[in-house]
Amino acid sequence: MTIETRPVSTEQPPAAVAPRARRGVTALRSLGLLLALLALVLVGLVSVWVGTQDIPFTSTWTLLRHPDGSETSVIIHDYRIPRTLLGLAVGTALGLSGALMQAMTRNPLADPGLLGVNLGASTGVVVCIAFLGVGSVLGQVWFALLGAVVATLVVYLLGSAGRAVATPDRLVVAGAAVTAVLYAFNSAVLLLRPRAFDQFRFWTAGSLAGRTFDVLQAVLPFVAVGALLALALAPALNALAMGDQLGRALGVHVVRTRVLGAVAVMLLCGAATAAAGPIGFVGLAVPHVARFVAGPDQRWVMAYSMLLAPVLLIGADVLGRVLGAPGEVQVGIVTAFLGAPLFIALCRRRKLVML
Repeated sequence: MTIETRPVSTEQPPAAVAPRARRGVTALRSLGLLLALLALVLVGLVSVWVGTQDIPFTSTWTLLRHPDGSETSVIIHDYRIPRTLLGLAVGTALGLSGALMQAMTRNPLADPGLLGVNLGASTGVVVCIAFLGVGSVLGQVWFALLGAVVATLVVYLLGSAGRAVATPDRLVVAGAAVTAVLYAFNSAVLLLRPRAFDQFRFWTAGSLAGRTFDVLQAVLPFVAVGALLALALAPALNALAMGDQLGRALGVHVVRTRVLGAVAVMLLCGAATAAAGPIGFVGLAVPHVARFVAGPDQRWVMAYSMLLAPVLLIGADVLGRVLGAPGEVQVGIVTAFLGAPLFIALCRRRKLVML
């Protein structure tokens, strides 16, 4: 009597392979986040170390832990540390607001200033300089925040005028109209008041220099609330990426999501612009890098954006100090030179699709 034997199959059924593959992808994404966090810590330490005044790394490290009140210690603790922490807050705000704007509008070319937030903040600064004589950075921050809030509210009211729903297209058109009006107003005021233009041109270049802990404390609550809102909206934005109707079928409140998203963009972009001036390309390019690394899931895109954006911003600030020594090049100029080629390379490497 012959007994037939068959080899035992070692292949896993599809149902068992899929969870294992998902765990592998999650592990790789988590490793990428860890590397981004290490890069952020490294560039932060370099920012504290490198400046217009040459300080040895050993002295920087010692004074960082044990300040002694010397001139070198004051430079590190009163200038470089606040500047680095502000770069962290501003970079986080720009990265998250850019990812949020691109997800809300399903437009890969959307910019955090698309809702008129940047021009609103600029208008606040123009008004406080030209008509109120406010010269301090801290005083200008509050007017910039107020201008960003007013501009965002006007854009949303125009986008939802009448019985219409504030769709992404209507918000973009309203934002473009408000931006044009504010730009014309700012230009007219600055032309009529040359002294105001002399002060405003330094702010509009975008810079982290000269900012103290007071400025950081003023904008940090707005950045924190905006970041929490953006992260909380990530699952709903994943559903809306497939369309409003399917999003509603999945239980997403479309209007509420868009309103909260606009509030988050206003808080994040308004605070960043108020603290450091208008800084371009960070909020536009970094979310594309995050999607290239982590895929389309907005939870991962926002997590990567809030780490990679401050790496880019602080790194650009350090590069501006090195290139402009013994002076410095404003960080807004450096990010434009770094961000534009990066964005062009991404466009050439992969096709930009509607989100």
